[in-house]
Amino acid sequence: MLRILLTLLLALLGACSSSSRTFDLLITNGTIYDGNGGEPFQADIAVVNDRIVAIGALNGLAKQTIDAAGYAVAPGFINMLSWATESLAIDGRSQSDIRQGVTLEVFGEGNSEGPINETMRQDIIDSGGFGGADVNWTTLDEYLQFLIDRGISTNVASFIGATTVRKHEIGYENRAPTAGELERMQELVRQAMEDGALGLGSSLIYAPAFYAKTEELIALAKVVGEYDGMYISHLRSEGNRLLEAIDELIRIAREGDVAAEIYHLKMAGTQNWHKFDEAVARVEAARAEGLQITADIYTYTAGSTGLDAAMPPWVQEGGYTAWRERLLDPELRARVLAEMTEPTDEWENLWLASGTEGTLLVGFNNPELRRYTGMTLSEVAAERGTSDADTIIDLVIEDGSRVQVVYFMMSEENVARGIALPWVSFASDAQSMAAEGVFLERSTHPRAYGNFARVLGKYVRDEQVITLPEAIRKLSKLPASNLKIRNRGELAEGYFADIVVFDPSTVSDHASFSDPHQYSTGMAYVIVNGEIVIRDGEHTGSLPGQIVRGPGWRGWQQADEPDTPP
Repeated sequence: MLRILLTLLLALLGACSSSSRTFDLLITNGTIYDGNGGEPFQADIAVVNDRIVAIGALNGLAKQTIDAAGYAVAPGFINMLSWATESLAIDGRSQSDIRQGVTLEVFGEGNSEGPINETMRQDIIDSGGFGGADVNWTTLDEYLQFLIDRGISTNVASFIGATTVRKHEIGYENRAPTAGELERMQELVRQAMEDGALGLGSSLIYAPAFYAKTEELIALAKVVGEYDGMYISHLRSEGNRLLEAIDELIRIAREGDVAAEIYHLKMAGTQNWHKFDEAVARVEAARAEGLQITADIYTYTAGSTGLDAAMPPWVQEGGYTAWRERLLDPELRARVLAEMTEPTDEWENLWLASGTEGTLLVGFNNPELRRYTGMTLSEVAAERGTSDADTIIDLVIEDGSRVQVVYFMMSEENVARGIALPWVSFASDAQSMAAEGVFLERSTHPRAYGNFARVLGKYVRDEQVITLPEAIRKLSKLPASNLKIRNRGELAEGYFADIVVFDPSTVSDHASFSDPHQYSTGMAYVIVNGEIVIRDGEHTGSLPGQIVRGPGWRGWQQADEPDTPP
C-alpha cells in the first residue's frame, strides 16, 4: 500500500505545475540519457534532498540551477571493481574516479575489509594501512561506515571476500576447511549479506584464495543465493585454462543457485587470444540456460597486480613472511626459479604471459627501489646483472611486498570486442587516487585515472565500438541491475540523484603508462546524492557519499516500503 501511495504521489507531483515548486537543484536544457539504452531526449531534472523528484519541462524555482544545454545528462557511473578501500581513507575526494563520473565504488575482489579478527586487524596496523587510521571495525559494514564517518565523495558498496572469510577461519594454510570452519565461514557470509554485502567475491589465482576448492566456493555461494546476491570472481585462470575456469564459475552459479560475474574478462597471453569466441559462447550458453552470468572489463591491454602472480602458490603459503623465508632458502629458491620459467597450466604465471619486456614495475614500498619505477623488468635485470626470474625474487625480498607491476598481456581487438558485449559492464580494478601528495610516491596503471572516460572518448566517439546510449547503459543501469541495487543506475523519479553532466565531444582520458597521474577531462558536473561534487570540471570539496547495500540487507527486510530506505 505504501508503495502504491508513493507512486501516486510522485505522479501527482510530476503532473502539478512546476512553477509553484521549489527545488534544491534544477538541471535544465540537457540531453537526457536515462540509462536504459534508448534514444536521448530533451528534458529538465529536478532534485529535492537526495532524490530526483521530476523529469520534464520544469519551471519551478531552485536553490541551484545547472544549464546543461549542449551537454549529455546521465546516471552516475558504477565502478564494478574498485580498490579505493585505502585511498578513500587517505583522501575521501575520490579525485581520479569522480572526475570521470564514477558515483559508486564497488569493492571486494576476493579480499574485503571485513570481517577481520584480531590477527587480521594487527596485520593491517603493522602494514600502516588506511593512512594510519584507527582500525576499530570488525565487520564489513562497520568498515564501510568508517569511510562514511571520515567523509567521502562517492558512494561505496562491497562484496564479502571469499579469501577474507578463509583467512578469518583458516589463515594462510593450504588445506580444505573442516566442517566446523566451513560452517563458521558460511555464517560470516550470512552476517555480511544481512548487513548489505552485494555477494561473494573471489580472486582464485592468488594465495591463499588459490587453495579453495570449487566445493568450498559452492558452499559459500549457496548462502549468497539465499539473499539473491551475486558470486563474482577473478577466475582461476584467465589464460591457459580460461575455458575451464569459466566452466567452474558457471558450475558455482548453477549449484549455488546464484547470479555470477566474471571480473575483468580477458584472454591473457598471445597463445590464448584466440579463445575469445569460445569464452563468449560458454557464457551465452549458460545465459540461454537461464543462469545470470555477466562480466566486467577494463579498457586497456595491460593488467596490474603483483609479482606474486609470477610465482607458484605453494611458495606463498602462510603469507608474506613465510613466502620471503622460503625464497631465502637456496634449495627452495632453486625450485621456485625452475617452476617460474617452465610454462604450466597448474597455476597462473602472468610474467610468462606478458614477457619480460611486457612487465612494467610501478609500485615499491622500499624507497631505495623506487628508482626502478617505470622501468621494465628486463631493464632492471640488465642493470642489476641478474636473470629476469632472479630479479623478480630479489625485488620481492628487498621490497617487503609483492611489488606492484603492470603486465601487458591482452590484444586490443579482444578488448574492443569485449566492450561491445551487451552483458559486459566496466571496472577500473584500481584505487581512486589524487594527482598530488602521497599518491605521487608511486606510479600506477592509467586505468586509475582514465578507464571510464576512455569508454566515452576512445570507444564511443573515436572508434564507435558502441553507441553513447549503450555505453551509458553499461556504465549505469546494467551494473545496478546485475547487483540488484535499488533506486540507482537510472534517471527516474524517486531515484537517488547520482547524475553526471558531460560533453560527449570532449570527454577524454589523458593518463598514460609513462605518466599515469593525469585526470580525465570533459565532466562538467557530477552530483552524488543530490550534492554537486564536480562543478565546471573542478572538485567542490563536497563529501556526500553513502553506503549502498545489497538485496539481503536486513534493513530492506524490515522496512514497510521495500523501495525506500527506512
